[in-house]
Amino acid sequence: MVKILVLYHSVHGHTELMAYAVADGACRAGVDAEVKRAPELVAQEVTRAAGHRLDQPAPLADPAELQDYDAIIIGTGARHGRMGSQMASFLERAGQQWPRGALRGKVGGGFVSSASQHGGHETTLLTIITNLLDFGMIVVGMDYGYAGQLSLSAPEGGSPYGAGTLTGLDGTRQPSQVELDGARYQGRRIAETTLALHGA
Repeated sequence: MVKILVLYHSVHGHTELMAYAVADGACRAGVDAEVKRAPELVAQEVTRAAGHRLDQPAPLADPAELQDYDAIIIGTGARHGRMGSQMASFLERAGQQWPRGALRGKVGGGFVSSASQHGGHETTLLTIITNLLDFGMIVVGMDYGYAGQLSLSAPEGGSPYGAGTLTGLDGTRQPSQVELDGARYQGRRIAETTLALHGA
C-alpha cells in the first residue's frame, strides 16, 4: 500500500489540526497516511513557560525514515516568512538522503499556519517547496480545484502553494472549516498523484 507521511511542527496546535486534516484527506483517497512531528529544539520547561502545547500525541519522526514513504507532506508555522527552525533543522538532518537520491521521485507538499493573513503564508510554503525540489521530489499544492480559497467573505489561510490557517496574534483563532477542507483537499490530491505514479 502507498504510504504517506504528514510531518509537522506545531507550537499552539493549529498546524497539528491541519496535519490531521491533510492525513484524513489522503486516507480517503485510499492510502496509508501517518502523522508524525518534528522534535522541539528547546527544553520543555522553556516551551511550557511560553505556553506551547505539550500534549501532542503524534510520535516524533526520524529523518532516516523519510525514504520509507512514497509521499511526504510538511507543515510548519510561519517564522518571519520562512519555515520554523525546528522543521528546518529536521530537514537538514535528512541531508544524507540527498546525495543518494533517496527521496527523488517521491511526491511532496506543504501546509502552513501564520498569525495574520499576510504573515508569510506563501513565502513560508515556498521555503518548504524549495527543500522538496532540492530532494528531487514532485510538488503538489492546493490548486484552484479547491474553490474555498477563492472566497472573499472572510479571512482564510492557504494558497495554490499549499493549505494554510490563520491563528490570530494571540493564537486563539482555530482553523476554519474552509481551511480544514482545503487541507483535506490537498492531502487527497497528493494521495491521488502518488497512486497514479505507482500505477494504482
